[in-house]
Amino acid sequence: MQKLIYKFSTGLFSVRNHEKIKGLAIAELNNPQKKNALSKQLLVEMRQSISELAASKNINCVILRSSTAGTFCAGADLKERIGLSNFETELVVKNLRETFNQVANLPQPVIGVIDGFALGGGLELALACDLRIVTKSSILGLPETGLAIIPGAGGTQRTPRVIGVALAKELIFTGRRLSAEESLQIGLVNYVEEDGQQANNRAEAIASQILQNGPIGVRAAKAAINRGMEVDIESGLKIEEQLYYQVCHSQDRLEGLKAFGEKRKPQYKGE
Repeated sequence: MQKLIYKFSTGLFSVRNHEKIKGLAIAELNNPQKKNALSKQLLVEMRQSISELAASKNINCVILRSSTAGTFCAGADLKERIGLSNFETELVVKNLRETFNQVANLPQPVIGVIDGFALGGGLELALACDLRIVTKSSILGLPETGLAIIPGAGGTQRTPRVIGVALAKELIFTGRRLSAEESLQIGLVNYVEEDGQQANNRAEAIASQILQNGPIGVRAAKAAINRGMEVDIESGLKIEEQLYYQVCHSQDRLEGLKAFGEKRKPQYKGE
């Protein structure tokens, strides 16, 4: 099996194969001293790891979480921004935006597990995931307007696409922090679990269900949904048609039909 273990100078972000679930990768933020604040070094490591994941044929689902219980991501590393020029600040935020775009554009489904604070850039990172599972003690929010700025790493764009325009405007204009239950009620997250262990268990259970299905089909479905959400429905249907044509010519599709006829589990190879 392909090894996915990345170690950089400070080890702030890592990816590894799940020990028991084949095809699942665990990506972890690991800077508890700064509550996983999004420093320059963490982003360097994240971008390198995400690039490797995007190219992997052996990984078909990703869980993104923190290695530290009770700490997800407190947002941008504001201490690094003190003393930066306007131009330097723009570059930092551009780096954040491009990194989160990498996460959002991964061909594999990404399940975010949020245990603790997900504020500002932390929530923007969570929004780049396809699904979000939080613990009861988690707090989510986009407080940037309180600093006289705006969410600049995708928050103003992904939030309304997830919860609708009016709720997104309220959340961003007020900078209000949401409890886990409030986040669930407005559709910002998919599930609320008692603690980190149960949240991880839920994520692994969903990942296991995904991994039973044809990886080519799952990746095409993600592409169809993501790309279709950016255009009108007629254009979206054309995107769906093109992607269906691609999966229609796969060996996995034939294996799925054959397995159905033989009343057995399909053995998909991603081909």
